[in-house]
Amino acid sequence: MAQVSRLVWRSTDVPEELHTLLATLEEEYPVSGFGRGLKLKAKRVKGDGTVSRVTRSPGEVLLEYNSIAGAARGIGAALAKIECKESTPFKTLGIMLDVSRNMVMTVDHLKMWFRRLALSGYNMIMLYTEDTYELPDEPFFGHLRGAYTLEEIRELDEYAKCLGIELVGCIQTLGHLEQIIKWGGAYDKVRDTASVLLVDEPKTYALIEKMIAFWSEALGSRRIHIGMDETHDLGRGRFLDKFGYESGFELFNRHLGKVNELCKKAGLAPMIWSDMYFRLSNADQNYYDLEHPIPDSVRKKIPQNVQLVYWDYYHEDAAMYEAMIKRHRDIGFEPVMGSGIWTWTRLWYDHAKTEKTAVPCIQACRKQKVSELFFTMWGDNGAYCNYDSSLAGIIYCADLAYGVPANDPDKFTSKRFAAVCQSSYEAHLVASKIEAADEYGCNPALMLWDDPLLGVLFDDCRRRNPEFDLELSDRYDEMLRKLLPYQEECFAGDFEHIINALQLLLLKLELRGALEAAYDRDDRIALRQIAVSLIPSVIAAVWEFDASFRRQWMRTAKPFGLEVIQARNAVQAARLEETALRIREYLDGTVASIEELDARLSPAEKTTNALYTYNRVATGSTGL
Repeated sequence: MAQVSRLVWRSTDVPEELHTLLATLEEEYPVSGFGRGLKLKAKRVKGDGTVSRVTRSPGEVLLEYNSIAGAARGIGAALAKIECKESTPFKTLGIMLDVSRNMVMTVDHLKMWFRRLALSGYNMIMLYTEDTYELPDEPFFGHLRGAYTLEEIRELDEYAKCLGIELVGCIQTLGHLEQIIKWGGAYDKVRDTASVLLVDEPKTYALIEKMIAFWSEALGSRRIHIGMDETHDLGRGRFLDKFGYESGFELFNRHLGKVNELCKKAGLAPMIWSDMYFRLSNADQNYYDLEHPIPDSVRKKIPQNVQLVYWDYYHEDAAMYEAMIKRHRDIGFEPVMGSGIWTWTRLWYDHAKTEKTAVPCIQACRKQKVSELFFTMWGDNGAYCNYDSSLAGIIYCADLAYGVPANDPDKFTSKRFAAVCQSSYEAHLVASKIEAADEYGCNPALMLWDDPLLGVLFDDCRRRNPEFDLELSDRYDEMLRKLLPYQEECFAGDFEHIINALQLLLLKLELRGALEAAYDRDDRIALRQIAVSLIPSVIAAVWEFDASFRRQWMRTAKPFGLEVIQARNAVQAARLEETALRIREYLDGTVASIEELDARLSPAEKTTNALYTYNRVATGSTGL
């Protein structure tokens, strides 16, 4: 464990409102109501936003705060031996954790996260649950998905309250519901398209009422996020067949109105992702279009009690965020800002991408006086990120929100991370460089699963840069050298797992490069060496990666969803075996050529493709 201060508090020195917080933190941290250590004193003060001040003097620490979140952040600073005078203008500072893309974090692991979030100064957490919660008389809702029970969510809510955190339900009530719609026998009557519910169908609203009732009963918060984003094909499936064409704006507003009434009935105040209002205003369905206004007739029908969440984790200039904030205000709504801590389609937290997008977003929100900000942490394409690595991003973004400069000259982020997460912040940033391959169009996770014989992603990257594999290999070799001393650490990110990923990536890059070169030269000695020596080494590395992936998954999440990544790894091993077999068949004359290698595009072809999901790199065919 990192060197941290031991804090001792007495009930007479600390306001009663902090006693539960301190007792909860004592489960893990050196914070105690008895014994020896630095005496912790605390007092509530007035101030705008969230205030957190920590002053150290011989033998004691004085904490000044104006909210539980400010106090918890101050305790984090005290543990890290930081003196500070901090504040944030955001009345809500939170995260949204995706527990719908296969990884459903366990209750105990979420409690660990809650403690770290509190010590960073967050006061709100959303759990993004498309279908991963249980509904009465709906056996296929969340079936085989690790759905949370009502009791589990209540337990989490009570724990969050102890830490001064508001737990908010974040669900879907229109789109992104393919995981239930696939059970046609149970949900065909509420299906519009493969992922969108059927508007105006009474059974649709009976189901949604159950969803809303679950969260109203489970949580103390009277807020709920009801989703409704990215419903691009709204009204174009069974609705079109049954009722004919109707404007997307009309359908969206009518549905929102009905769901809003269900929320009111349950005593909940809803918020939605705002993108469809802006998408439907232009033919390209571009959320970030700045030219096309939302018609007044549509704007007037948006329920005024519904909050609009502006989500944007892509733009790298503050001006764009400011322009979109203005667009929300122009239609009469004060936006809630949803930025991003980049975990999706990543093996490890992507610090560079987070820094490029979160910094200008926070700058714009400060300038435009946006009062509510949270950071999404998605799990697209299988949730294969080592999620605990993103604790580095959680603390980094909290520090930005509380005014720590992005370049952090005093190393406050590093010190807080060491005290709160008991690991090396600098090592986490080194590991995050595994993701810095956008210049080649290379997603490292997908390179692991790129078919070794077809080379879909490898060849696409090579069309962008013929030397990409050599350049990446140099980078990954250097990263391995720096990370090996941390191999046993898993208090936050699991370094053994990311080391296994790097070693597998190096072998995959070596294999494909060597295979193409040897085949093109008809170097039969080299081909035999690839089949006999190199491919078995790659297969062994696949199983090492598979084992460490399983270990880190089972330490943090329910078992459901693990089978998806295990299947990808098993397919990779099988295809490596097939590659060796195809080489042997070629060498012994069973086949005159290796057709899969002959099918490569000409080096003169410069067209590249967006290859960002598993099925696009595992095959050129269909079915996966």
